[in-house]
Amino acid sequence: MDRFFGFDLGDAESAVARLRKEEQAQPEMLKVGGAESFVTAFARLPDGQVQIGESACYQAEAVHRGLRFKSRFLTDSSSQADIRSFASGVLGELTEQGDLQREEDTCFYVGCPAGWDKNERERYREIFEKVGYPPLRIISESRAAMVSACQSRHLQVGYDILSRPVLVVDIGSSTTDFAYIMGGKEVEMQTAGEVMLGGGIMDEILLEECVAASGKAPEIREIFKKCDPWRTFCEFAARRLKERYFSDEDYWKDNDCRETVLIRYNSVIRLPLVMNPEMADKLLEGPSERLSGKSFRKVFTESLEVVKEHISGRQPELLFLTGGVSRLPAVRTWCSEVFPDAVVIAGAEPEFSVARGLAWCGRIDEELREFREELAEMNASRVVEDLVRKHIQALYRNAVDALVDPIIDEVAVPVFDSWRNGEIRRLSDTDEELQKGIADWLRSEEAKEILTGIISFWLKPVADALEEYTVPICVKHHIPYKALSLSSYLEVSDIDIRLEAKNIFAVEQFTWLIDSIISVIVGIMCGTGEVTLLSGGPVGILAGALLSLFLLILGKKPMEKAFLNTDIPAPMRKLVPKNTIRNRKASLAATVKENFYESLAQEKNEEISSRMVEEISVQIERCLTHMAEVVEIPLG
Repeated sequence: MDRFFGFDLGDAESAVARLRKEEQAQPEMLKVGGAESFVTAFARLPDGQVQIGESACYQAEAVHRGLRFKSRFLTDSSSQADIRSFASGVLGELTEQGDLQREEDTCFYVGCPAGWDKNERERYREIFEKVGYPPLRIISESRAAMVSACQSRHLQVGYDILSRPVLVVDIGSSTTDFAYIMGGKEVEMQTAGEVMLGGGIMDEILLEECVAASGKAPEIREIFKKCDPWRTFCEFAARRLKERYFSDEDYWKDNDCRETVLIRYNSVIRLPLVMNPEMADKLLEGPSERLSGKSFRKVFTESLEVVKEHISGRQPELLFLTGGVSRLPAVRTWCSEVFPDAVVIAGAEPEFSVARGLAWCGRIDEELREFREELAEMNASRVVEDLVRKHIQALYRNAVDALVDPIIDEVAVPVFDSWRNGEIRRLSDTDEELQKGIADWLRSEEAKEILTGIISFWLKPVADALEEYTVPICVKHHIPYKALSLSSYLEVSDIDIRLEAKNIFAVEQFTWLIDSIISVIVGIMCGTGEVTLLSGGPVGILAGALLSLFLLILGKKPMEKAFLNTDIPAPMRKLVPKNTIRNRKASLAATVKENFYESLAQEKNEEISSRMVEEISVQIERCLTHMAEVVEIPLG
């Protein structure tokens, strides 16, 4: 793509931004209808021509005039025709002015309220597609504002905003849109993300108050009912007067802020429009039928309270305000009252933040596409596998060092105690019990917890080595290099590496432990140097004499084999000291570890190592892909 257009089609005001693919400080705002922030209005003339922008509001010859049609998109199917007419007019002006050239490889990113679902967004997209727009995507306006905040260096927020809990409040002319961002990811809220409250409601209240005070209320209301162009014309005039007043309240406290509209229908009727502190108080604090008897402030603060209640994570540290109404100082005050611990900020030009954010979304999306392709190429290579293989022996060593001692305590000792107490008939049966016990323990939460710490520690050198490959990719595509830094995600639960001890070590790998324990028991009971342990009392003397005789007749090795399959009388078992295994734990563990370390270098472990390298590499690659997706969160 060569150019990226951001089209913020608002219910009252619209804006179009354009951004080149090559390096550019920020998107440029394009003029439509003679203004960078132009009125969302169109007028159809008797000859079929369409005018858009502010001039359409004053066009006396209009046979049809459209304003505030976006707010009716979900409830009134006829609004689609108005959106199509306006979008067609914008496209025509951009093309006629040369801002959009057909031969360019370009795309449009169009904003919509966060509360619209996929079906509603698709219906909206199809309107632009049928008009003839280049390829386009529909993006949440609040997310576009978020991207704008990240890219606007004057805010001194940058990508750090993605590490904080942020509430984006987009106050448009028809809706107030909320998006809660935690760790760069938008979290769904039960409020559906929007409230039917915007600056347009103030326009309606102001117009109604002025009509009621005019002395010609019945006649004017009848005209509005019969001729919608005159209603929309007067509502637009009320909007402009309201904006003029709130742009400098201190000045208008001591000066008249008024305008008279001449309604020419069957006769001429004068409609005085007045803005003053009393009227401003009515717009913000007074009850309104349009708001079910509540004030604008009441509905806004209640919606903030609902959002606050339904935020399941950390409360926002930052409230980012966008939209024309966000200029009102009162809005910041209300936000601070509900979220006293949050910093409330807004862009210098909130009317342009969504359009610029949408254009940035286009370029970022293109960079991310190329970024994902390079990441996929790296994952398809042997880079990750080679790094894991290089460090796999350390993982095995660390794991066996940590797991052998608790296995002796939690498995070997209880099995030995069961044999000593007569619950296991023959020593040869302990082999099966030990294997089963080790397998069960390796699946336990205790083993998982031990392994979590081992893997986190082991991943550090792997992560450091991997950055040699990921940092250049991030730098090339203007992605924060930490976005692919495993070092930032060394908690196993975060990076989604789900290794289990039983997968690292097959039970057969602990046959050294099983053999060593049984050898200790047999050695105690059959070894020439330790027969004296059984020589206490009549039973011990008899047992010792019999064992000595068998040893002479059979020889040591056959004797040990026979002994393993013998159901030894319980009194003889009791003569083996209870703490034998515990007392020999250090030597047992050392023997097992030594045997294990030696086997690591043997070819028979290559199959196991290859399997582990493959499994770990796949999970690291999935982690990298997931981390790349997090960077895309603002794009919706």
